Amino acid sequence: MIPNWLMQRAYLTPDKTALSFEDETWTFAQLKKRSMQLAGKLVANDLREGQRVALLGPSNAEMVFVIHGCMLAGLEIVMLNSRLTMKELEWQLKDSEASAVIVADEMSHVVADSAVPQLLYSTIDRSVEQQFDVQELWTADRTITIMYTSGTTGFPKGVRQTAGNHVSSAMSSVLNLGLNDKDVWLCAMPLFHISGFSILVRSILYGMEVRLYEKFDAIRAAAEIRDGSVTRMSVVSLTLDKILRELEKDNTIAHPSFQTMLAGGGSVPVDYLERSVACNIPVLQTYGMTETSSQTATLAAGDAMRKMGSAGKPLFFNQIKIKDTANTGDKGEVLIRGPHVTPGYIGRFADVNPLEDGWLPTGDIGYFDEEGYLYIVDRRSDLIISGGENIYPAEIENVLVAHPNVSEAGVCGREHAEWGSVPIAFVVAAGNVTAEELRLFCEERLARYKVPKEFRFVDKLPRNASNKLLRRELREWVD
Repeated sequence: MIPNWLMQRAYLTPDKTALSFEDETWTFAQLKKRSMQLAGKLVANDLREGQRVALLGPSNAEMVFVIHGCMLAGLEIVMLNSRLTMKELEWQLKDSEASAVIVADEMSHVVADSAVPQLLYSTIDRSVEQQFDVQELWTADRTITIMYTSGTTGFPKGVRQTAGNHVSSAMSSVLNLGLNDKDVWLCAMPLFHISGFSILVRSILYGMEVRLYEKFDAIRAAAEIRDGSVTRMSVVSLTLDKILRELEKDNTIAHPSFQTMLAGGGSVPVDYLERSVACNIPVLQTYGMTETSSQTATLAAGDAMRKMGSAGKPLFFNQIKIKDTANTGDKGEVLIRGPHVTPGYIGRFADVNPLEDGWLPTGDIGYFDEEGYLYIVDRRSDLIISGGENIYPAEIENVLVAHPNVSEAGVCGREHAEWGSVPIAFVVAAGNVTAEELRLFCEERLARYKVPKEFRFVDKLPRNASNKLLRRELREWVD
């Protein structure tokens, strides 16, 4: 059994700061009070323990209160991505069989045509609280959240994440990162994504303050890292680069109290890691996914420079192996096992077992070095096979972003009559640079067959809400 997260935390450390957003702060006692009020109002709107609701809103303080209100009321929460189209959201609402969609007033038009009843934030606020019994203990298999994957199968999968999944993920993380009484985690990730939601879970379990941004702001983030008002942050390569540029612009470094820049969503270019060292920012690369409730492996702080590019070793409760390999360094699909792995899906894929012989196939290609450190090479679906040679887009992208006049790069394959497929690069320039210059730059650093056959300059690359590159959309651009 697991204690009700917010009830237990508010009992243990009621006066400790739980959340700060813009100019306001809330203690855990205040967070509990506000969330209990909302839970009573949700019950007054005929939502009952065990029902499934969808949630659509911006990543602000009110959404944090609504999330906790739903959990206190015993509701399963389908976290909707606010950047999806009406059609995509409608598919998820129908697939999830949600009883209602709780929606911020300013976003109600996005689901206006849905058959699922809407419950606006303003309607909830006007409701009269109804008394209800709060569960003091949760079973480990209780579904807390449902998040839809990006849909590499053609249809998004609704991934169940249980209380046990979230707790084991948070506990594994703290055993690796450690915990300081003065820790403040800067959350600029969307709360509907596992990277953002997992920070809320850590906050409640650790008794740690979350400094929440509605949207990523490189200037503000760099200032807080420099001034020491935050100690940890989660980023992807793109947001890390933007923060570094702000610090470099003023020739400043991170405050000595800043402990961790947790970098996920793909490999971090070596150039970024070297610049981070110069800015006194400890970057810890991590590897995880929706089906594992965030982190599965993370590179420890002491190994950050010695093992540049590695995602580290599996966290304490987790296991990782490489499918169908016998030797160190052999590349293959990454398989995961542990208490943080989802028990299954809902809706269309409810009957699909996510495991094969007890292991979760990730679709990612990786390998272990001689010391047991994991390296993620690329997504299996993004692999380019050219003339029988495997080409990993991330390797080419990392080379391109090392060029001083390139801010972003994305690579995908294009069909070729002779070679089967060849790499094509999409580049966002940060200065004057030509395709010929980039070709020569790549030829000095890559085998000839890996050098992109075409460079296309674009204003921006397709990314999801967490700023992770969407190579499947690049393939559509090629076509």
